[in-house]
Amino acid sequence: MTHKMQVLAAIAAIAITAGLARGQNSMNAGISDAQAQQMLRSAHTVEQYHMLASYFHARQLVFEEKAQAEKQEWDRRSQVTAASYQKYPRPADSSRNRYEYFTYEAQQMSDQAAHYENLSASAK
Repeated sequence: MTHKMQVLAAIAAIAITAGLARGQNSMNAGISDAQAQQMLRSAHTVEQYHMLASYFHARQLVFEEKAQAEKQEWDRRSQVTAASYQKYPRPADSSRNRYEYFTYEAQQMSDQAAHYENLSASAK
């Protein structure tokens, strides 16, 4: 029973963190996801490139925070040696996969931000 409570508490903490990060994402970048998608298609000024770069930096931070939370969950799950945890796919494998996904997405956002920073520098 205690283990279930701990798992539920960890899931709730991740969900709350993701919600807060999503809220901070829109505040930091100053644009919504829909506006960013529209701007991706029509950006051609230095200001628009700066806004897109800051949008992608904010998204990168969100993915880095999610990766860090998942890394902690992966470490926690790796310590459990119960028989049900040894069947494939183990819960630790799931956490590892999510950690790798969030790390990959953070790198993609970083690359996008660098791309738009380069565009803004060359547009000046």
